[in-house]
Amino acid sequence: MNVQFADRYFARTVFVIATTTILLAFAEGIAELFGRSLLAYTYSPGRLLEIAATLLIFVIVQLLRQIREELSSARSNDE
Repeated sequence: MNVQFADRYFARTVFVIATTTILLAFAEGIAELFGRSLLAYTYSPGRLLEIAATLLIFVIVQLLRQIREELSSARSNDE
């Protein structure tokens, strides 16, 4: 298994986790409007959004790294 293969699946997996966390934050916010909680008040919706944003930063860094590698390999092939 090469590193690029692992990098792509890492980014996709973290993106799915972040998206799920965002959806859970919205569902928790709606549940709190009705006086209920999906997570037994463990995490507030704002905290869930913070966690999702942190995960998305890792995804963005990973994607930028992949773009940089593609551009550097394209430059080396042109020369």
